Amino acid sequence: MERQYSALGLGALAFNSALAVYNSWGDAGSITFVLAADAALLLLFVCLHEFEQARGGGRSIKAAVWALTTLLTAMFASRVAPLMPPAVAALVWAMAVATAAGGFWAFFLS
Repeated sequence: MERQYSALGLGALAFNSALAVYNSWGDAGSITFVLAADAALLLLFVCLHEFEQARGGGRSIKAAVWALTTLLTAMFASRVAPLMPPAVAALVWAMAVATAAGGFWAFFLS
């Protein structure tokens, strides 16, 4: 049953990504963003699977999971913040930093 949900999720990601690339055709920056985010998400799924198989995983798997989630957080903040007023953009970045710091604390310090 779990594999069916994984396949369904990956199918939804592929469909959504194809739609995003289609709608962004001609905008190389947006297409690159979609493809980079997809690559990071796929790597994150692989790392999370390894993390679950290792029952808590080693520090290298934790580091990879943290790095990928931090990368994705920064990528999405970099796309959202410019669309906001300056005060809200600062809040978006502050939340991104807090999320990355919280993940670091949860994985490595607690």
